[in-house]
Amino acid sequence: MTDLSDLKNELNPEQYEAVMTINGAILIIAGAGSGKTRVITFRIAHMLDAGVPQSAILALTFTNKAAREMAERIKELTGKKLPLLTVSTFHAFGVRILRQEIGLLGYRENFSIYDETDRNSLIKETGRELRYSPEALDVYQVGILISDIKTGRKHWTSENEMYKELYEGYQEGLKLYNAVDFDDLITLPIKIFREFPEVLEKYKDRYKYIMVDEFQDTSHQQYEFMRLLAENNIAVVGDDDQSIYSWRGADYQNIINFEKDFKNVKEIRLEQNYRSTGTILAAANGVIKHNTNRKDKELWSGNGDGKPIEIYMPDNETAEAAFIVESIQGICISEKRKYDDFCVLMRANTQSRAIEEAFLAENIPYTMSGGTSFFQRKEIKDIISYLRVISNHDDDVNLLRIINTPRRGIGRATIEKLNEIAKNLSCSLWEAINALLDVGDNEADLFMSGGTISSESKYSDFDDEDFSEGTKQNLKAFVDIIEGNKSMLGGHGLSKKVRAMVDSIHYMDYLIGENPKSEKAARFKMLNIESLIGSIERWENNPDSGDATLYNYLNRITLLSRDDMDDDENLGKVNLMTIHASKGLEFPVVFIAGTEEGLIPHGRAVDEGGDAAVEEERRLFYVAITRARDKLLISACRSRRRQNSTVESQPSRFLDEIPPHLVQYHEPQKEVDAETAIDILQQMKKRFTAPKVPGF
Repeated sequence: MTDLSDLKNELNPEQYEAVMTINGAILIIAGAGSGKTRVITFRIAHMLDAGVPQSAILALTFTNKAAREMAERIKELTGKKLPLLTVSTFHAFGVRILRQEIGLLGYRENFSIYDETDRNSLIKETGRELRYSPEALDVYQVGILISDIKTGRKHWTSENEMYKELYEGYQEGLKLYNAVDFDDLITLPIKIFREFPEVLEKYKDRYKYIMVDEFQDTSHQQYEFMRLLAENNIAVVGDDDQSIYSWRGADYQNIINFEKDFKNVKEIRLEQNYRSTGTILAAANGVIKHNTNRKDKELWSGNGDGKPIEIYMPDNETAEAAFIVESIQGICISEKRKYDDFCVLMRANTQSRAIEEAFLAENIPYTMSGGTSFFQRKEIKDIISYLRVISNHDDDVNLLRIINTPRRGIGRATIEKLNEIAKNLSCSLWEAINALLDVGDNEADLFMSGGTISSESKYSDFDDEDFSEGTKQNLKAFVDIIEGNKSMLGGHGLSKKVRAMVDSIHYMDYLIGENPKSEKAARFKMLNIESLIGSIERWENNPDSGDATLYNYLNRITLLSRDDMDDDENLGKVNLMTIHASKGLEFPVVFIAGTEEGLIPHGRAVDEGGDAAVEEERRLFYVAITRARDKLLISACRSRRRQNSTVESQPSRFLDEIPPHLVQYHEPQKEVDAETAIDILQQMKKRFTAPKVPGF
């Protein structure tokens, strides 16, 4: 419990003013790292201390994690359990209202909430009823249109009107199944408030004090939801410079709407940054001031100027990854830092492959968030599963992944029977398959010789008549694929053999079949496989790789995987994530990779959104810069692999917006004397040696 009587010593003057102002409409412009969470929690604690009933307070935010952390912090500050305090996400609060009031709209109280999979199933079902052909119904795009229409982001036009009947049928289906989708959690409470004023008054009478966190991320519907509930005791906290979610409906213009819709709005600006050095903030300020439609603010720090921002322009993404690895290893030693002090930010998760490979090669543990790791993508996992089964036939997990991928007529019923055989014979699935295939041969041999199968024979434990001849042929074809690629286990040319195997199983045809409406998506996935094969080729041609066998390659990507790394010295893991995923986080050392035209600002965003998109991309770069506390390193490749070719790259226009005096162009590390080199190697050996993994 914190003593709230001496808040002036706990907070800076602007924070103190925001905390102490309880009544009226307040707009708190909270710059990056300015302590907004501290302000929100202290403000609610102060309100409770001043006699405001906990049941009268409603605090809304955007993630369950943020809501949970906020509630826990308030309880710590006050030393109270606070069961009647409402700290919630917008959608969870919508559910709370619907559980009480949805009967007014003709639903039953025990309604279901449909996720995206459920929604897509209902769209398909509705389409079938309306006699849409599967080829004509792009479920993903129709789902986006339904969401846009429902939330008011789009309206019916001559271009989309052909889907109006489908939309209405989808809505009727939801009602029929007593279900709501994710958008309904906001739109239906608004509908209830508008159609039943007495219900709205009930909630307004209860929630006299409302706070909204991350206000710049509110959509028009969320803003309307909040506006209907609030009288005039409302505080919103946000930063228009960190508005990066327009693609999911967020509109930072709600800050302007707030000033129009509420009387006598008091604006408080939090500009003192407690996170970053003066140099990092000056760079961020220099970039974001090029945006025209924003609240003018200038972040400042009491942390000193710190080190210059390093910019490096490597030849390609492989050299970029090597630079990142070299820098992490060097900084770990020279500044005695742990791996989890580092974060590598990317605009698009397609950038991750080269970086992940460099981490794996140098035994640097990492964790991936905000995107799918290259090695976790389905198409990559499929091919690697083939390689694992070729190298170890008894790997049941990977065998099950590929036994019917691509489809070869081996269904669930067959797998259940094979599992039963494996259980009865106490063997692997591979052995069970071969035992099944051997039964026919043995029975034929015995029949020809006039013999019978002994009751002690392993073949007596099951009846091969449970399996059709077609199923046995399909299993035989699978066995032949695995056995036919044994040459991968030795010799040279692993990458060529992998490519030949991918061709032999007709994986591209499988991808096209799985993506019937988007051959482009299928080709993108195939390009990922080409990227994997290319990385194998580079690895086997690298003299430092040693014996480039399949076993050693699988060793490399298994022993050094993120989740298997032992952490005896508590060094943690390097954080690898998209910039979008980094919002709200901070790290001592940050790398921004791929700071090139076409990546940031992203080419597609600029093509589709024009100047407004450039401003949002600039805000995204601003968010990336302000994640760094002590040190910021930025890289921009001179060329980059795109699909099957190498293209020249241009540095991002945003780099020119960083004041030049803050920047130092990175030079390769200088050679050190022999004594220092030996000392560094000993430290590196101690800190970075891979742990021995059992079984290899």
